Amino acid sequence: MSDFVSDFWGIWIIAIVVGGFVGLTVLLFTQSKTTVKPGEQVQTLGHVWDGDLEEYNNPLPLWWMLMFYITLAFGVVYLALYPGLGAFPGLRHWTSVGQYKEERAQAEAKYKPLYDQYLKQDLKAVAADPKAQEMGKRLFQTYCVQCHGSDARGAKGFPNLVNHDWLYGGAPETIKTTIMGGRHGQMPAFGAQFGEEKVKDVANYVLSLSNKKHDAERAARGSETFKAICFTCHGVDGKGNQALGAPNLTHPSGNWLYGGTEKTIIETITNGRNNQMPAWKDFLGEGKVHVLAAYVWSLSNNPQAAK
Repeated sequence: MSDFVSDFWGIWIIAIVVGGFVGLTVLLFTQSKTTVKPGEQVQTLGHVWDGDLEEYNNPLPLWWMLMFYITLAFGVVYLALYPGLGAFPGLRHWTSVGQYKEERAQAEAKYKPLYDQYLKQDLKAVAADPKAQEMGKRLFQTYCVQCHGSDARGAKGFPNLVNHDWLYGGAPETIKTTIMGGRHGQMPAFGAQFGEEKVKDVANYVLSLSNKKHDAERAARGSETFKAICFTCHGVDGKGNQALGAPNLTHPSGNWLYGGTEKTIIETITNGRNNQMPAWKDFLGEGKVHVLAAYVWSLSNNPQAAK
């Protein structure tokens, strides 16, 4: 009801609901007055099927009438207690949001201590705990697989969490910071500034940084542009800057967030990129994030070796 722009719609709904209840009650009352005296011949409605199957005007059965009255009474009580009459919130002031928050509070009170017990432990120690690992895995499968995949290898635009190529760093505490506060990675668009040819030159130079097939002549020209503008984020050597989340362009495995083909790199330089990693601190709480961060760290490290 909060979405209504005027009181008219709330009043209109009240009129429809109340009118429906009144109309049904009157109909039920009038029909309950119809009776058949002993020995009285019941009239037919003139409808005949299959030659001798006729429709009689018999009164409604008493049990059916009682059920109808009970249903109407239930409806009146329900609308008095719960929302249903326009903007009237009901005597219990129930809302789906309120029930959701209440259920979450109950769940937090029950399960929060199970996660908070690990806050006193180092993340590497948590990662080596089999019980904590299982808890972290369930959290990952619930909240993270939508972007990073069930195998944590990511997809186009979503980082691979099982290798050692991290945009913001792969230390346990850094991973926890990422999950707690989220990240906002932005690559500015240079298409208008560079022009089509210069974009291709820079793209070929970027390809050369990871020893991929490229046009040497274009790469030589693109080197000048890269070292004049792109080095600000990616560094002169193209190895990136984890403080900014700027990718390492020299990675030997060719691990690219959006793909490492010439076409894709040209698209990235021309249009830029804008990525958002949501913050989970308020939703999950630090205890769950602590366990989840330990699990994510373990995906690319051996927890037992770190003990």
